[in-house]
Amino acid sequence: MRFYKATVFLCPNHYERRILLICGSVTLVPSIACAVLQAASGKWDIPVLATVLAASVIGGGLGIWAIQALLAPLAQAAAILETIQTGEPVEQIPEGGDDLVGRLLRGVATAANESAARIRRLVDAAERDPLTGIRSRRGFDDSAREVLLGQHTAVLALVAVDHFALINEQFGREAGDEVLRAVGWHLESELRRTDITARWSGEKFAVLLPDTLLDEARLIMERLRASIALDQSLANQGWPVTFSCGLAPIRDYAQFDEACSRADAALDDARNGGRNRIHAATD
Repeated sequence: MRFYKATVFLCPNHYERRILLICGSVTLVPSIACAVLQAASGKWDIPVLATVLAASVIGGGLGIWAIQALLAPLAQAAAILETIQTGEPVEQIPEGGDDLVGRLLRGVATAANESAARIRRLVDAAERDPLTGIRSRRGFDDSAREVLLGQHTAVLALVAVDHFALINEQFGREAGDEVLRAVGWHLESELRRTDITARWSGEKFAVLLPDTLLDEARLIMERLRASIALDQSLANQGWPVTFSCGLAPIRDYAQFDEACSRADAALDDARNGGRNRIHAATD
């Protein structure tokens, strides 16, 4: 470390250039020694001096090229570590032997794999609702953005469990959580594979139905509403579980916030109209 720190002034930001500069300087020692010897003796032998100088330059060039090639894996390892720090995926990690560089590359590979796994866990935790296991609002937003790129005919549905506060009050929070998990399961298992579902907030859920007209979306959500209302496992404590739903058409992601507001207003209309029903947003 002392020599490393002592040579920082040569190329402060380029370790490999520092090595190459030192190696290049060392290769000139034979030529300098030969010149000094001839100068001290007063007998100049130009052919010998030229030969030694040419050999030093050629040998130094080949040595610098070889050292630069040997340093390439270190530069690649440093670039991979920088990629890991920025959170970007590492496409390919080179393999080394059993020497120092090989051990370094294996360490970088281990760090990259652990970092990628950690990032996947963090992303999954951020985009999944811990109670129901379906997407969170953030995960829904990200998935909706991908689906709505370009022009599409889609419908956004906001769903709210009816009288959820009373369920919590009468049967306890654990019973309320069980209801939310069951509703989330129905959303994931009974809707189409192309549909995107998420827990929106509290007792609210969101569904994006791509390539779907408003009347078709109403029929899909009506079937789901009937299925949940008939689920005896949800009504085992004598309280029927139903939901209200608001629908709003959406064509691209630029309309996402507006569609959310319109679907929420339609959901309020469904609640105010007696609950356990589906309302579509009006222009």
